[in-house]
Amino acid sequence: MLLCTACLVGLQLLISCCWAFACHSTKPSPDFTLPGDYLLAGLFPLHSGCLQVRHRPEVTLCDRPGSFSEHGYHLFQAMRLGVEEINNSTALLPNVTLGYQLYDVCSDSANVYATLRVLSLPGPRHIELQEDLLHYSPKVLAVIGPDTTNRAATTAALLSPFLMPLISYGASSETLSVKRQYPSFLRTIPNDKYQVETMVLLLQRFGWTWISLVGSSGDYGQLGVQALEKQATDQGICIAFKDIVPFSAQVGDERMQRLMRHLAQATATVVVVFSNRPLARVFFESVLLANLTGKVWVASEAWALSRHITGVPGIQRIGMVLGVAIQKRTVPGLKAFEEAYARADKGAPRPCHKSSCCSSNQVCRECEAFTAHTMPKLKGFSMSSAYNAYQAVYAVAHGLHQLLGCASGVCSRGRVYPWQLLEQIHKVNFLLHEDTVMFNDNGDPLSSYNIIAWDWSGPKWTFTVLGSSTWSPVQLDINETKIQWHGKDNQVPKSVCSSDCLEGHQRVVTGFHHCCFECVPCGAGTFLNKSDLYRCQPCGKEEWAPEGSQTCFPRTVVFLACQEHTSWMLLAANTLLLLLLLGTAGLFAWHLDTPVVRSAGGRLCFLMLGSLAAGSSSLYGFFGEPTRPACLLRQALFALGFTIFLSCLTVRSFQLIIIFKFSTKAPTFYHAWVQNHGAGLFVMISSAAQLLICLTWLVVWTPLPTREYQRFPHLVMLECTEANSLGFILAFLYNGLLSISAFACSYLGKDLPENYNEAKCVTFSLLFNFMSWIAFFTTASIYEGKYLPAVNMLAGLSSLSSGFGGYFLPKCYVILCRPDLNSTEHFQASIQDYTRHRGST
Repeated sequence: MLLCTACLVGLQLLISCCWAFACHSTKPSPDFTLPGDYLLAGLFPLHSGCLQVRHRPEVTLCDRPGSFSEHGYHLFQAMRLGVEEINNSTALLPNVTLGYQLYDVCSDSANVYATLRVLSLPGPRHIELQEDLLHYSPKVLAVIGPDTTNRAATTAALLSPFLMPLISYGASSETLSVKRQYPSFLRTIPNDKYQVETMVLLLQRFGWTWISLVGSSGDYGQLGVQALEKQATDQGICIAFKDIVPFSAQVGDERMQRLMRHLAQATATVVVVFSNRPLARVFFESVLLANLTGKVWVASEAWALSRHITGVPGIQRIGMVLGVAIQKRTVPGLKAFEEAYARADKGAPRPCHKSSCCSSNQVCRECEAFTAHTMPKLKGFSMSSAYNAYQAVYAVAHGLHQLLGCASGVCSRGRVYPWQLLEQIHKVNFLLHEDTVMFNDNGDPLSSYNIIAWDWSGPKWTFTVLGSSTWSPVQLDINETKIQWHGKDNQVPKSVCSSDCLEGHQRVVTGFHHCCFECVPCGAGTFLNKSDLYRCQPCGKEEWAPEGSQTCFPRTVVFLACQEHTSWMLLAANTLLLLLLLGTAGLFAWHLDTPVVRSAGGRLCFLMLGSLAAGSSSLYGFFGEPTRPACLLRQALFALGFTIFLSCLTVRSFQLIIIFKFSTKAPTFYHAWVQNHGAGLFVMISSAAQLLICLTWLVVWTPLPTREYQRFPHLVMLECTEANSLGFILAFLYNGLLSISAFACSYLGKDLPENYNEAKCVTFSLLFNFMSWIAFFTTASIYEGKYLPAVNMLAGLSSLSSGFGGYFLPKCYVILCRPDLNSTEHFQASIQDYTRHRGST
């Protein structure tokens, strides 16, 4: 309450100051007032303000020569027409008449004075201090206007404590929708919030990411620039240059010259001009003076269709103009109403008496002097704005219609408080010449914009409607085929700091703006996501990408599949070996008591053949997708089986050497070897040692199936982990030592009897074994592809085949092809020859 009291005291001080203006020579024009049961106020800029230095607070004299505003005049007449139509209507407010008090708000001081007049009580010219403002009953119930955001903010702030409805036809700033500050404010022009969003969508539609931004001094331009900068930046658009045209700007002054220089240096092709009409004219006159042409200018609704701007000499040279404009609307009968007003006999203005107080902002000498030939022409932009004022009058009338209960056909006339009318205006929903009139919770209308382009193709300026913008949410609908771009081949002008990068190239920002960048290709294994053009993203574990890619591709999972030709060949070879081993075992079993089989080791041969068969069976684990059992068994079973074979081969060669060379020289050792079953003991110990190594390997360095990603960027290798373990190395080193031992023992027996001399074949098979594994490890060091398991299997198959071929095939040949050599007599003769030969040496 103290705040309200202080506010009212301030109001009285203001109104006392405003009374001190020097206009005592004219009387208020009768066109500005109309008596009625309920009064509305209208605030219209019938004249433009002028800059002057004042040494005391006083109201600007509006009715000055050369300051008449045709635009404001059409708004003024639209309200008068609306009230007249409503008073003549039998459906809207029957048996109730509306009156009005109209004011010329050519300046801020005139606007404040008119607002205070609106708040004054009937009769006395003052605002009464009251404790309860809800029961304050001024002579005016609602206000239409004013035109600009600055003036509307002032008026709304003064009217808000009284909750007097204020419906503006031209104030579009988003701040006026804040109900906490301006609870009684409404408007019939769209909110700048939607205009800003529309502009940003327009920039995005044509790919303009590098723009200059110019606004006019005052709330409309500065707040519009601020909102546009924020939304544009949020959408990835960069502001190359931003400036405000000052209120005092003049064409050619130092401030405007500097602005033009900076605008030219910004290199942006597109310039958004969020300005009111007077300062927009100053700006474009400066643009022409600086010869800053060939650009695309994006216009705010305040000047997009204004003849005040299109009338600038040479304006057609500035380039392409796209704009956001309020939808074209027509006030039916307004032109005829203005013509009738011009023809009417208004008489000459009479001087007022010295004792009376005259209001200079309720006089328009030019208006009274109009004739049918000299009256202002009603053009598109003014008609659309006039429709907003006309719509505001009807919104108040419909609110009052509901408040007075006129639906029954008769209105109950009584005292009405402004706040009661405000409640009803918020609820209105009616059709006005096929347009729905209603307000949202913020007091904004449900409207839309036109997207227009200036057209100078004919002898006179006109504009083309390219599409529209609707909300919410804000959406653009543009027919681009209607646009005639100023450039070669009717191409959309570019306005970017840096051209788009090639696919798969990330943007590396250079400087302060993210729109200025260099293009760097994404590295292998990364890709450029379109949602973030400034950073290459790593591919997933199961994906890959080449250098400069904009997407990732699934990795190919590879392993030694059974269906491949290489696999079929190895499988066939291994199966053949296994069949040969089984066949040899059967052959040896059938000829077990023959000298050849007994000399080969007798029953020990079956252990050797079985160990080779076990090794051969383990090789099947290399085919197909690796599994846990396959990984556990394939290398360990092969190593153990080959160890048993090598142990038997070693002990067999060693045993022949003992029998033929050391039985007589070292009989004690020979007898101990025979009595203690040295051959079997050696095979058991040697095999047990390898078994211990393999078990330790399987427990400590357990071979498991794994997916290998590092070796090839585009492949996932399915393999076992045994090749990387110490157990694998120990097992193969052990077999290497056994191979060397077998080789040594075989070589020492090179001079044994022919039937017992296996040195050549065994030496050849062991050398082939060495070569196979040397080839494998050499290949593994330089090749890590999907066929490495095949190379590993081939090495194992070669080792098994060489062992089988070097030891068993010669004996099979004798059994099958030379049965004459498989006799006791032949073997005894061979031993006798060996004994005679040794005796002679």
